[in-house]
Amino acid sequence: MPITSPIIDDLSREPPMATIGTDWRLFTDRVMGGVSDGTMVRVMVAGRPAIRMRGEVSLENNGGFVQISLDLGPEGTTVDVSDWRGIELDVFGNGEDYGVHLRTDDLNRPWQSYRQGFRGDPEWRTGQLPFDKFAPYRTDVPLNTRRLRRIGVVAIGRAFSADVSVGGLRFMT
Repeated sequence: MPITSPIIDDLSREPPMATIGTDWRLFTDRVMGGVSDGTMVRVMVAGRPAIRMRGEVSLENNGGFVQISLDLGPEGTTVDVSDWRGIELDVFGNGEDYGVHLRTDDLNRPWQSYRQGFRGDPEWRTGQLPFDKFAPYRTDVPLNTRRLRRIGVVAIGRAFSADVSVGGLRFMT
């Protein structure tokens, strides 16, 4: 089904529900035997409501991630976002690098995704992440924006203290 509104989450609904009607969820590498810890809360950050992800990313036990994610369709169904150019997000962080990971129903392994990074500066900024700049990770299948399933904001790949807040999430026109 094609998405007609650019708003994914403007934080207008009761947490953890996003504007699109699905819930934000927290995942860590513990689902695969890692030891990273994380939390997800809805709080005010520098004067704005936000979804805040904090945690300690550890590489022990082959781990290395903390993530908040959002299914774009009910019960994990796909959506068609081919009329949009990419993802736009309002973020506030601790100066570390983070990633946005996209998943389609073409991917069947949990480690597969389409990835693009951003810096979480310690002030509110709006980042634009065009779909054509997302790199496939552990897949040869190109990103199909007609079959997008999930978006995640991820602290990954190195041991560090994660602290990043999302104050809005939209599709780019």
